[in-house]
Amino acid sequence: MTLLSVNLNKVAVLRNARGGVLPDVLDAARVVVASGCGGLTVHPRPDRRHIHPEDVASLAAALAAGQLDRPGGAGVPEFNIEGNPLAGARSGYPGFIELVLAARPTQVTLVPDSDQQLTSDHGWDLAGQHAVLEPLVARLRDAGCRVSLFMDSGCLDFAAVAAMGAQRVELYTGPYAQAFAAGAPQQELARCARAAERAQAAGLAVNAGHDLDQRNLGPLLRAAPAISEVSIGHALFCEALYDGLATTVQRYLAIIDEVG
Repeated sequence: MTLLSVNLNKVAVLRNARGGVLPDVLDAARVVVASGCGGLTVHPRPDRRHIHPEDVASLAAALAAGQLDRPGGAGVPEFNIEGNPLAGARSGYPGFIELVLAARPTQVTLVPDSDQQLTSDHGWDLAGQHAVLEPLVARLRDAGCRVSLFMDSGCLDFAAVAAMGAQRVELYTGPYAQAFAAGAPQQELARCARAAERAQAAGLAVNAGHDLDQRNLGPLLRAAPAISEVSIGHALFCEALYDGLATTVQRYLAIIDEVG
């Protein structure tokens, strides 16, 4: 069964727009976990535009204290921290690797985004990156974290991802979502399905994320049923503005259950 991980960044965006503490990221985490999601995702950036390092620490502490356990005895939700592993320390930001090592999440998703990017919009180009990424992957795995690399669906060398020690890839689904919205998703959907097959053949588990919503999620999971996890934030919180956060999470879970 595919795990739904809810990205909490947009809660922090709204809080930061006004200042203060509302809406509270930890309160939002409680609602989505109580509604049945299996994971929480955050993508802290050095400019602190949304999730702050303090939010990461609060979520990690709440998870460790059993304050965010899933209902029905399902245990602790997974915690996924995304970001650029090369982002170093600066004012108000300790550096990505340091932040992760302090929080010890279930999973770390390494994303090649620059400080200036509005949102993640491409996967890793592994040419020349192996020597840089391999020791970072090893360091994160030694800390007990599962490591995933954010990759384009057109990647032809998932074996290189596995060779550097990563256990998963997250397929960048932005192009698929754009094609779906334009009414012609078949080519990008097939590309995602083939990428999932290639990644599995290389010994990697497969996650997916970016611009997924209630309309395009079902077709993706039917085409690539082996996807282990989807990370959804922007669309989920847009939909929750109208329908409520708990209801929206439950609707996503219903889509996953129908496919599974």
